Amino acid sequence: MTSIDLHMHTTISDGTDGPEEIVSHIGEKGITCFSITDHDAVAAAKIIPSYLKASGKHVTFISGVEFSCKDEQGKYHILGYGYDPDQASMRAVVARGHQLRMMKMQERLKELKEKFQVVLQDQQVEELLKLDNPGKPHLARLLVESGYAPDKATAFSKYLNSIHAKSVYLRPEEAIEGILAAGGIPVLAHPLFGSGEESLTVEELSARVARLKKIGISGLEAYYSGFSKMQTEEVLTIASNEKLYVTVGSDYHGRNKKVQLGDTGLPRKTDWPPALLEFLHDVNKYEC
Repeated sequence: MTSIDLHMHTTISDGTDGPEEIVSHIGEKGITCFSITDHDAVAAAKIIPSYLKASGKHVTFISGVEFSCKDEQGKYHILGYGYDPDQASMRAVVARGHQLRMMKMQERLKELKEKFQVVLQDQQVEELLKLDNPGKPHLARLLVESGYAPDKATAFSKYLNSIHAKSVYLRPEEAIEGILAAGGIPVLAHPLFGSGEESLTVEELSARVARLKKIGISGLEAYYSGFSKMQTEEVLTIASNEKLYVTVGSDYHGRNKKVQLGDTGLPRKTDWPPALLEFLHDVNKYEC
């Protein structure tokens, strides 16, 4: 059973488990080292230690976050680990990411109305925009509740996959610089996956990593729920060539995805790569 999972989401962003529920679930799954990487939010990093202390669980917690980024070369998800959530640089990049997320939500609502004549009730919209980090899963739920779709999968296929918010994203250098300034380690999430269903070739990823390394990327998420063994080996090779850390993540979202906690493909501890052990040694951790 895997004991590490460094990529999961709670109700603070687009997961269905509250932070306190996550603490309970990691114990059930035998996870002894974990991180919560909510989108554009660091609230979990500030409250999880108190939940762990109250639970009496002997686990290691690493502060985490995930930023959606875009530049002229494509879209990226940048993970940040071991940062100080109270540091000014982290607060600034979180605030900027949240601002852009809210702009995108407003654009999605506008496009739903113009393209599909979808009109949600004012109270529904008001409650949606009060959420810390509203995203497509929250909007899909409202489409189901309002009768526009029988389930979330249909809401995505019929509506949400056909609309594209035009607002700007964080640039990768903004996220990376903010994480580094807060004492954290920036990592490229699910690196072989580009925008949407796009998959990168090894050559494309190698070029992307070399470019992001110049602006401070320090690691690659090599063990990931969506990767085959071959894809993991490809990422491990690139990480080794570029002398980067390696991390592990399921990308758990509770009921919003079929992925389970601990679903990472990580082998037995005796087979962990040195780059993962180095990451675990170097990252700032809260140990209960």
